[in-house]
This record gives sequence, C-alpha cells and structure tokens, in this order.
Amino acid sequence: MLKELGKRLSSIKAHIIFKNPIAKEKKRRRSRSRSRRRRRRQQQTETQIPIQTPSSSARPPPSIPPIPASISSTTMTHRHDGHKPFLFPGVQSTVLPDPSPLFSPQLLSSPLPTNSFFQNFALKNGDQPEYIHPYLIKSSSSSLSLSFPSRFATPSFIYQTFVPDLTVSSPSASDANPKSHLISSFDDLSVTLDLVPSSLRCFLVRGSPFVTVSTLGSSPADLSIATIHAFLSVAPNASFTKHRFELNSGQTFLCYSSGPLRLAPSGVSLLTAPAFSGVVRLAFLPDPSYEPVLDRFSSCYPVSGAASLARPFCVEYNWAKEGWGELLLLAHPLHLRLLDRACGVTVLEDFKYRSIDGDLVGVVADSWVLRTDPVSPTWHSMKGVSEDGFAEIASALCKDADGLCSAPIATTSSYFYGKAVARAARLALIAEEVGFPDVIPAVRQFLKASVTPWLDGSFGGNAFLYDHKWGGLVTKQGSVDSGADFGFGIFNDHHYHLGYFIYAIAVLSKLDPSWGRKYMSHAYSMVADFMTLSRKQDASYARLRCFDLWKLHSWAGGLTEFADGRNQESTSEAVNAYYSAALLGLSFGDTHLVSIGSTLAAFEILAAQTWWHVREGEGMYEDDFSRENRVVGVLWANKRDSGLWFAPPEWKECRLGIQVLPLLPITEVLFQDVAFVRELVKWALPALAREGVGEGWKGFVYAMEGVYDKESAMEKTRALSGFDDGNSLSNMLWWLYSRGEDVEGDKILTRNHVFGVTRPEPDRLLQSMPVIKSN
Repeated sequence: MLKELGKRLSSIKAHIIFKNPIAKEKKRRRSRSRSRRRRRRQQQTETQIPIQTPSSSARPPPSIPPIPASISSTTMTHRHDGHKPFLFPGVQSTVLPDPSPLFSPQLLSSPLPTNSFFQNFALKNGDQPEYIHPYLIKSSSSSLSLSFPSRFATPSFIYQTFVPDLTVSSPSASDANPKSHLISSFDDLSVTLDLVPSSLRCFLVRGSPFVTVSTLGSSPADLSIATIHAFLSVAPNASFTKHRFELNSGQTFLCYSSGPLRLAPSGVSLLTAPAFSGVVRLAFLPDPSYEPVLDRFSSCYPVSGAASLARPFCVEYNWAKEGWGELLLLAHPLHLRLLDRACGVTVLEDFKYRSIDGDLVGVVADSWVLRTDPVSPTWHSMKGVSEDGFAEIASALCKDADGLCSAPIATTSSYFYGKAVARAARLALIAEEVGFPDVIPAVRQFLKASVTPWLDGSFGGNAFLYDHKWGGLVTKQGSVDSGADFGFGIFNDHHYHLGYFIYAIAVLSKLDPSWGRKYMSHAYSMVADFMTLSRKQDASYARLRCFDLWKLHSWAGGLTEFADGRNQESTSEAVNAYYSAALLGLSFGDTHLVSIGSTLAAFEILAAQTWWHVREGEGMYEDDFSRENRVVGVLWANKRDSGLWFAPPEWKECRLGIQVLPLLPITEVLFQDVAFVRELVKWALPALAREGVGEGWKGFVYAMEGVYDKESAMEKTRALSGFDDGNSLSNMLWWLYSRGEDVEGDKILTRNHVFGVTRPEPDRLLQSMPVIKSN
C-alpha cells in the first residue's frame, strides 16, 4: 500500500478539491434507495406481509431491513420477530456476591441494580452510608442514621463527613440480628428500606429535605431517636406532632409526626416514645427562617419517584406522595439549569441546603420536566475537514491501515480490545470523510476478523457471558477473577468497555450491512446491558445500569462497597458509550435508539461540564480546590478526588486525557467552551516536562490545544513518536484539520450550530425521533 502512496497522493488533492465524493456518493445512494424502496413496496403489496419499522416517518438505510417494532418499542429488550431476546451464554460467576440477603424476596426475580445510588445498602452487611441528598444515610443494627454532613476541603480533595446526627430505631429490635434492613422497593428517584426485625419502613427519596419513617402494620411500635451529640433542648408543640431538637453540635433538627409523639429523655443523647403508630419526618434546619417552609410542607411526603425519558432531550420526574398538601423537594444546580418552569413548578430561590454537588434549592411540585438542547449524533466532524489536510491524512491512513495487518490485537482484555477495534473503526470513517476509500476494505476486513469472535464465542482468550444472578453481562475472565478486565465481572465500567465495542459494531454495520444484519441481535444485547429502559420483571438486564437519572450522569463503580458511594473517572468514555449507541441506531435505521443514545449523551455532557470541569471562581467547589484543579480526577457520590485510579494528581496530562479520550466528533460538544479549554491546557502543559510522560497522553493535551491554536498543536503532534492505544496519527490529524476558525466569543460554532451553541435545526432523522416508551 505504501508503494502506491506517491502516485495516489499526486492526484488526491485535485480529486477532492474539484469533486465532492461524499456528496456524489450520497446522491447515488439516494437514487438507489428510492428504487429499492419502490421494489420493496411492490414486494409488500404482492406478499401482503406488512413490515414494521421503528418510526413511520424515518426509514432505515435501503440495504438494512427495518427493525422489528418489538425492538424499538421497548428499548433494549432486543426481541426479534416475537422470539426471545438473544443472550450470551450463561455462566455461574464465582466472584459475584449473593443479592438475596438484602433485597426483599419479591425483587429477586428481576434484574437488580449494580451501579445505583443506593448500592452500598445491597452489599455485604449493607451498613456503609449512602448520600441521599441532602443527607448521608446509614442503616445498621436495625436502625437508620442520618447526617447532615460537614465538608472538608483541601487543594487535592473534598469530602463530606458522616456523623450520626440522629438515629431512629425501635427498641424492640434485636441488636444481634446481622441483617439491618431489607430493600423492599426502589426506583429511579428513591429507595425504601424496611428495618428488620422492627416494623419500621424508611422512605429515602432523593432531594427530600425530610427523612420519612413509617410504622408498618396495625400494631404500634416503640420508637427511639438518638444522637451522637447531646440534646440541649427538646421542644414539642401543644399537640406533640412537632418537636424542635437543639443539639450541642450547634445543629437544629425538626421532627414532625402524623400523631402525638410523646418523646421522653433517657439521658442526654436518647429520646424514647412508646406505642407510636404513623409517620415521623426528620429535617435539618439550616437557617431559622426556613422553619415556616418546613412546617408548611411537612404533611406531604413522597414514597417513590419515577423518571421518564418521555421525549428526546427531556426527562420527567413524577413522585407518588401521601399525606396532604404540596410536595417540597430539592434541586441540584443542573436540575435548576434544565427545569422547565412553565410546567407548574414553584422554585424557592432562597430555600437552600448545602451539598457537595452545589446548593440544593427548594422546588414545589409533584412532577418536574427537565429539557436540554439537542445533540445530533454524526459519523463525521461537525465543521468538516480542511481540504489542505486531505493528502497528509490520506498518507497517515495508509500507514495506520497497514499497521492493522502487521500488528493484530494481542490483548485479551475487554477494555483494551474494545479500544483497539474502535480505533480501527475511526480509520474507516476518516477515510470516508476525506474521500480516500482505498483503506476502507482493509479496515472492514480487520473489524470483521476482530469483532466477530467476541460475538459468536470463538475468541479463545475471553468472552462475553450472561450472569443470571444479577442480570447482566460479565466476561469469562471476570467471572473467576474480580480484578480482571478492570472489574467488568463485578459490573465495573460496563459502559466504557461495551461503548468501544458498540462503536466498532456500528461502523462495521454501516460498512457491511449484511454482517450487521447477522449480528444485530448480539449488538442490541450489548447495548441492552447498560441502556435497558424496561421496568418489567421479565427484562434481561437492569434498568439503565450505569446512568443515574437524578444526577444525570453515569456511575462506573459496580458491586464493590465504597465508603464514599459510587464513582466515575472518565466522563468522555461515558459519553462515548451513549454516542456509540446512537450511531448503532443510525446504522440500523432505529430512530428510537438514536433518540435514547443522543439524550443520555446530552445529559452526560452537561453533567461533566457541571461537576468534572473545574472553573476557578465559579463557586461549585472551595477556592483551594478550584485554584489547583481544572478537572476532577475521580468523582464520588460523597467525594471529589484530584487523583486517578492509575495516576497521582501531579500527572495532569493523564487527568486531562482521561476526560478527553476517545477523540471523536462528539468531543467537540464536550469541549465547546473555548475559554475553559484554554485554561485546561495552560494547567496541563507544564506536566509534559516531567520525565517519563507518555506520548499518548501528550497527544490529548495537543488535541485540546488545537481547539484554539491549530498550528502549534499540529507541529507538536507531528513530532510525537506514539499514540494512545485508542488513538492514531490519522485521528489526530483529522481532529486538528477539522478545527477551523469558526469561534464566536468563547464557543465553538459547529455546522448548522449543532450541539447547544444555539438551538439547531434538527436533521431529518432527529425530527422523526419517536416518543420514548420505557415500560
């Protein structure tokens, strides 16, 4: 191939300048598409067999058959023609914990969450705290403790400290019982714990300024409320339905009850009440002026909450409530940014609770609607590649494509293997964009040879398998070693690993539709592992395994007990997962999957910009932390860490790179704030002088520099001697040559102003996105 490069390059530039091969190809395909659709309609008329599609207004590419309606209507239950969904071969994992001790028996017949906001409650003894905003909640010894956490910050990390400010229990419960609770129900916005063996039920609803505890059954229960501090005063109202607790910590808590609660002191740290039946609500009082607000809304309490992806780029919250009156909840900063205030909500701007995620502000409503700007998934760059770079990119493509044949993938790791096939898939799309199709057959063949064995089970070193215990994919290596594949076998990083594979499958299905038809069910099964919306008991996978519909971003940590809750390191790899799923939808003409993937990618991007991207003076984090950091290393539910799992805080090039890779068209959306990118590169560049800095990590710093200084970044990139295992010279050149001068103020302008710079004119496929069904 290299021998032919010279004579090929001599004619490439004239060809690409004076002709538009992509437009010509699109025109040819449209013509062929029309003729094939006419033939298909004739065949349908002749056979009288209607063919269903995901959307009546958008048809799939002509060479791919319409997706059965049963697939798109349930989102990732991946049924085909009425048959059972495809599942990878089953396995009995030796490393996964048994979920039965802490989940109520009626929940065990359905797939169980593995990366949820309450995961600690389902692991080991279930006694590690979880952050149920605005409180840290801990269940142990048949009791429930709540803490309005204090916050500790340094230039390297921020964390909230759990102190059991109040603990509710029933004195009749046995302290010797090793099981402190059962998870009796859960949903997107809440979890309900039944304390055992007592008869207390705890409704833990995210964002509630109250913690609500109810007695179960008709028999009254003795109650106790304890503190690690001391009660300085306990002041009841005349009806004993409200108590004001003053603690020697300087804190004030309010206690509301549905009936008279006659609390009596037993020492300075314990209150007891005999034979109570009803509901008790506890709330921290941050400011004395908030007390009338809490009084007003104390009689209405939420017992569950559901989030619905009802339409593209929109999520709706609905809470089930009991009692009387209006419902008061708290919204985090991203909620407030996206909240549709025309949908019957009242925002209490001056009612705030402090949080590691920013101030939580009161919102009065039974339902919320959150809307974001649309994200339009594209195969190629937003603005197009400068024709000046076509020849250089074509030369790099030849070398990178030749390398696929000379250096086959040696790893058996699901993560690094996925990165390798996604890297190869990028070459084909870059070749399409610059009008250099010569390398595409080699890339297509490489992808078929490399991806197929993971789908048909013929890859000897590793495999995707199905675990029935929790309901999800594991790897062969991960089923016997919890540390293998970065913990994929215990549900760590699923969206990362699978996202890379799905990207490669999407591209290969685009290049080779017959291969795509053959392995479509396998691809949908992989997407379903982390993007199932179904709440049905017969679903094969947990609902949205990684994505948190309240925080609006993903969690990577799986079935490992962590004192600080779930965590996520790389937001860009999370974005890649949902973006890749949207591309898979484009390949198969499935507008439903395009819609889901695009919507989740849009929210993930906004969350990354809100909590991972650190701007000095913004006020999200303490000044010491914001001054020393431009990105969070690992974001935990209850902690912000500047270090990475694999690198210390000083390795700033790694910290930048892990929030950038893989370098894709969607990266432009994630880093559209040019002013922030300048500060990010300024912060990271000095780290490149450190001895031993990897060439691959340098590449991502230069990629970001290219956002605002293409020439400098280009010169540095050409001097690199290597690239990240998911990146290539071709990809770097593609990125830099697609950085134009289209910058307005501090924002990147993309083609048709897509991705939220201004609201775009959606393309035809997005216009046809259907209502998303999640049941």
